[in-house]
Amino acid sequence: MTKLVTVTSKKQLKAFIDFKHDLFAGDSNYVPDIFIAIRDMLTKGKHPSHEHIDFQLFMTYQDGKPCGRIAGIYNKNHNAYTGKKDGFFGFFDVINDYRAAEKLLNAAADFLSSKNVDNIIGPVDFSTNDPAGLLIEGFETPPSIMMTYAKPYYQDLLERYGFEKRMDLLAYWIGTDAVPARMEALSDNIEARLKRSGVTFRTINMKNFKQDVNQIKDIYNRAWDKNWGFIPMTDKEFDYVAKDMKMAMDKDFVLVAEKNGKPIAFTLTMPNINEVMIDVKRGRLLPTGIFKLLFGKKKIKTLRVLTLGVLEEYRTLGIEVVLYVKLLREARRKGYTGGEASWILEENTMMVRGLKNINGEVYKKYRLYEKTVEI
Repeated sequence: MTKLVTVTSKKQLKAFIDFKHDLFAGDSNYVPDIFIAIRDMLTKGKHPSHEHIDFQLFMTYQDGKPCGRIAGIYNKNHNAYTGKKDGFFGFFDVINDYRAAEKLLNAAADFLSSKNVDNIIGPVDFSTNDPAGLLIEGFETPPSIMMTYAKPYYQDLLERYGFEKRMDLLAYWIGTDAVPARMEALSDNIEARLKRSGVTFRTINMKNFKQDVNQIKDIYNRAWDKNWGFIPMTDKEFDYVAKDMKMAMDKDFVLVAEKNGKPIAFTLTMPNINEVMIDVKRGRLLPTGIFKLLFGKKKIKTLRVLTLGVLEEYRTLGIEVVLYVKLLREARRKGYTGGEASWILEENTMMVRGLKNINGEVYKKYRLYEKTVEI
């Protein structure tokens, strides 16, 4: 018999987080999340997004042992921004048992029904600014930093419950030696032309980090404002994420384009610390995990392009090409083998075309599902 439990205590929260480690035990591609980061994210009042997000965690048990988990998530800012009445589910992990999955999904649906939502979308771990999408292709390799991982049978469980595809999210692999020479030459020509019109490129200023973050924040919230699923980040959310990323950040991979000194585009690329975290048992940085992370950073061979945004009025100038080529040249110089650009909406034809031009190949695919709430 499957028992449903609402997570309310610290002990239950620990079990909620640790269940995933046990479920994926023995999977050589599984990468644990940093425990303290997930704990703070799921402890009400500890994360800035809690100011506009209401959520409830649930677990299922069989014979006294955890067998599944889920979060029902109501994001007020999402609905205010989109004008819709959506709810989300996230942190979904379960054994290959439909009854356990059904009980979890019913619990999340009941929670969201009390918020009068019309649709449930997921998996989304709070919002599309956080890890999102169910891995449906590309199980052969570990996930990159801040990307999701799943069991192949999750797709069947969700579709059996009635969820249907809403949008696919693509992850492209770009080898540092794969970029055509003609694209590098084109990038040089574009950069020279841009310079004549007052557009220049630089790395983030770590000594003036806060000011640069504020400028990048503005670009982030404007550059993606017309993309499906996007909602702006609040100042507190953006600052919180920036502070977390700073420790693992390499300034040479955070590039800013400026027009006469005013930022108009940026790209954030991070060393893929999942190469190190894969060996940090249960995501605990203490007592020894922190040393694995600090000393292992020098051995990382891959990157992830998390964001590349250009303000709309500057999107036909070739800035994206220059940013990608600069990143790839720096990656090559530092000995990286390649990197992942993710995630890209399948309908984002401009980004898809640009990545194909530099020989990027789709090597993982993630899916967001949607289901109408039954009254």
